[in-house]
Amino acid sequence: MGDPAPRQTVFLSYARTDRKQAGRLAAALESAGLDVWWDTLIEGGAAFARSIETSLEACDAVVACWSRGSVASDWVLDEAGRGRDLRKLVPVTFDGTEPPLGFRQYHAIDLSRWRGDPAAAEVAAVVRAVASATGRAAVPRPAPPARFSRRRALAVAGGAAAATAAGIAFWRLGPFNGATARATSVAVLPFANLSGSPDQDYFSDGLSEELRATLARNQALQVMAQASSNQFRERAEDAVTIAGKLGVRFLLDGSVRRSGDAVRVTADVIDGVTGFSRWSRTFDRALSDIFAVQSEIAGEVARALITHFVADAPDPGEIIGSTAGGTAVVAAFDAYLRGRALYELSADEASERAALAQFDAAIAADPEYAAAHAARARSLTVLANQHGRVEEIAALQDAAIAAAQRAIAIAPELADAHSTLGFTLFQGRLDARAARAPFDRSRELGGGEATVLARFAQYSARCGRHPEARDAMRRALPLDRLNPLIHRANGSIEYAARRWQDSIAPARHALGMNPRLSRVHAAIGDALVMLGRNDDARAEYLAEPVDFVRLAGLALVEYRRQDAPAAEDAMNRLVAELGDRALYQQGQVLAQWGRGSEAMTKLEKALALGDSGLVYSRNDPFLDPLRADPRFARLLDRLGFD
Repeated sequence: MGDPAPRQTVFLSYARTDRKQAGRLAAALESAGLDVWWDTLIEGGAAFARSIETSLEACDAVVACWSRGSVASDWVLDEAGRGRDLRKLVPVTFDGTEPPLGFRQYHAIDLSRWRGDPAAAEVAAVVRAVASATGRAAVPRPAPPARFSRRRALAVAGGAAAATAAGIAFWRLGPFNGATARATSVAVLPFANLSGSPDQDYFSDGLSEELRATLARNQALQVMAQASSNQFRERAEDAVTIAGKLGVRFLLDGSVRRSGDAVRVTADVIDGVTGFSRWSRTFDRALSDIFAVQSEIAGEVARALITHFVADAPDPGEIIGSTAGGTAVVAAFDAYLRGRALYELSADEASERAALAQFDAAIAADPEYAAAHAARARSLTVLANQHGRVEEIAALQDAAIAAAQRAIAIAPELADAHSTLGFTLFQGRLDARAARAPFDRSRELGGGEATVLARFAQYSARCGRHPEARDAMRRALPLDRLNPLIHRANGSIEYAARRWQDSIAPARHALGMNPRLSRVHAAIGDALVMLGRNDDARAEYLAEPVDFVRLAGLALVEYRRQDAPAAEDAMNRLVAELGDRALYQQGQVLAQWGRGSEAMTKLEKALALGDSGLVYSRNDPFLDPLRADPRFARLLDRLGFD
C-alpha cells in the first residue's frame, strides 16, 4: 500500500472579536479532514508569531474570515493579501460584511446563518473551495482518543505538512534525536518582550523562569532548566526542531507586553512531535495580578500534561501562586528580577554589587520574600569569593549564611534556599560537615531542578559520596542538556571518583558547546596526567585561559616530564603573579614535588584565608603524597570531611 495522501493545511485568518465563531469553523474543518492553523495569539503578538509568515507560505489555503471587525484588522488584511498573491485565498463572511477593497472580486462563502454544525452545507462549501485551491480532496481524519479533545492545531512553521511527511502520528510519542522524550517533559522558552523597550527584557525573562520553577515543583513533570531553554531565545528554528534538540515533548512559549500598570501575557503549549498547539491563552491584567496569571498558566499547563499524558495519574491538584518562597508585592518581584538579571551577567564587581542592591530592595519591599533572601546569599558569596578584600571576607560569608538561613525560615520547602545554604557553608565557610544537612534536604525537595541537583552532585563528589553524586547528575543532565556548565560538572564528578578516562568525554562535550569555557582544558590536563599522557596534558594546560590552574598544571606536568627548569619557571610565576590567591594550587605542586612540609604550610595558610580550593582536598590525587601526614588529617577534619 502506498503512503496516505497528506492532509490539506488551512491558515485561518480572523479578528480577535470573532474568536468564538472562528473556533467553531476550525473544529468543523478539522472534522472534515483538514489541518487548521488558527490561534488567538496573533494580534496579542506571541513569541511564535514570527512563524506566521512561514505558515502562510506553507499552507494549502488561506481562509480569510471577513466581519465588521476583521475588515479593519491590519493582520487579517495582510494575511488575506498574502493568500491572494499566492492564489490560495478562500474568503468567508461571518456576518455578511462586504470584503474590503482589493478582495471584492472573490466570492465570499456566507456563514452568517451557520450555527456550528460540521455537517452543514456552508462547511462543505468551504471544504470544496479548499479542494479547488489544492487540486485534491480532504483526507478523512480519525477520531482522537476520548481522553483529550484537541482545541485546535497550530502548525508552527508548516508543522502539519512536515509531521505528515515524516510519518509522525499526532497522538503518539515520537523519537527525538534517537531518544524518547517523557510524555510530560516540557521546556519553558524565554517569553518575548513586546513592551517596546529592551529595558523590560528582565521582566519577561523573569516571568519565564518563575513559571519554570513553579512547574518544576510538580514531580510528575520533567522541566528543562533555564540555561538550555535560553539557547533558543531567537527562535531561529521551528518548534519540532527546538523540542528535538532539548529532548522534550512540549514547549511552553509566549510573550509579555507591559505598559504602565497593565500587562498582557500570552502563553502557548506546543507539541514537540507535530508542531501543533495544544493549549493557549491570553491574559490581560493589572500588573498587580501578575502572580495570579503565573499561577493560572502553570496550573493549566501542569494539569493538561499530567491529566492527558500520564497513565493513571493522580489529580495534580492546585499549583499555588508563585513558587515557594515567592512574593505578592509587585515592587519586590520587580526588584528581584532586576537583581537576578544583573547577577546572571557576572560581568564585574560593580554589576555584582548592583545585583545585591536590588535583592536588598526586594527584601525591603517584602521582608518575607524567601527567594530574594536566597539570591542575596548567593550574591554575597560571590562577592566574598571573587571580589572581597581579605578583611571583609568573613563578614560577607557570615551575612550570606544568615540570608540563606532566613530564606529557609520563611519557606522551609524552598529547595533553592537549602541548596544555597549548603553552598555558602561549603564554598564559603569551608565546612563540609555543616553543609551536609541542607544539601541533603535540597535533594529531597528539588528532585526536578537541575541547578539544585548539580550543586548536590558536586558537593557529594567532593565528600566521597560517589553513588549519590552520579545519581543526582544523571537526573540533572536531561534537565539541562544544552548547558556546557552541567557537562563540565559531570566531568568533575567522574574525576573526583578517580575515573580519569570517564571524566574526559564530558569535559570535551562542554568545550564543544563553548570553546572558551574556563577550567575545562585544565581539568582534561589533570585527567591526562593521571593517565600518564604527559605531553597531551601539557597541550591542554597551555590552552587553559585561567592563570592559576594553567600555571599549576604546567608546574606539575613539566616536573613529570623531567623538565625541571620549565617546572620551576611555572611555579615561580604562580607565586609571583598570584601570591596568596593560589595557595591551594601551590600546595598541590609542592606535594607532587615531594616537598610535603612546605605543601602543608601552604594548605594551612589557605585554610586560614578561606581559600575555596580546599573543597577539592579530600579526593584530590595531587595531594595523595600528604595523606599519611597527621597535619593533613587534621586539615581534613577541620574542613568537616568525614
